[in-house]
Amino acid sequence: MLNKNEAVIESKDVIIGNPEAKVTIMEFIDYESRKCAEANEIVKKIMADFAANIKLNFRHFPLMHIHQKALKAAEAAVAAAQEGKFLEMHEMLFANQKHLGIISLKSYAKEIGISNKSFLNNLVNGKYGVYVQDDLKYGIRLGVKGVPAFFVNGKKLEGEITEESLKESINKALEQ
Repeated sequence: MLNKNEAVIESKDVIIGNPEAKVTIMEFIDYESRKCAEANEIVKKIMADFAANIKLNFRHFPLMHIHQKALKAAEAAVAAAQEGKFLEMHEMLFANQKHLGIISLKSYAKEIGISNKSFLNNLVNGKYGVYVQDDLKYGIRLGVKGVPAFFVNGKKLEGEITEESLKESINKALEQ
C-alpha cells in the first residue's frame, strides 16, 4: 500500500523491456481509442522481436472531449503501477475498451491481483489524475495532437504507424 510519504511511480518511470537498451520507444495512448488498441498489438510484436534492444514507455494522452472514460482508465493504469501491475492493467484496459467505468476498473484491479484496498477511493478522488495531466501536458509540448503517437529516441514518427514502419525506425536507431 502506498503511504503518503512514498513517491508515486509516474508513467515516465515505468519502463517495459530492457532498461539498458539503446532504443527508447515512447507511445502516447488513450485506452478508449481503437487505433491505440490496434497499435498495442503491433507494439507487442515489436517487443517480442526486439526484446533485448528496446525499452518502452507508455504515456497517457486521454482525448477527454471524445472519450469520457479514458482519464479514469489512465488513472487506473498509474494506480496499478504503484503495485508493479502496470502492464497487466494496461492489457486489461485495452482488452475491455467498451467497459471502462469505475466499477469495472475496480474489478480489473482485483482480477490482476492489486491488493490496495484504497484503489476505488483513489480513482473516485482522482488521486493519480495530476500524473495523467502531466503526461498530457508533456505530449502537447512535444506536438502530440492525436493518438497513438510514437517517438523513437525522442524523434516523433509521422504518418500511420505500421509494424514495418516502427521496425524500420528501430533499426535506424540501432545503427546510430
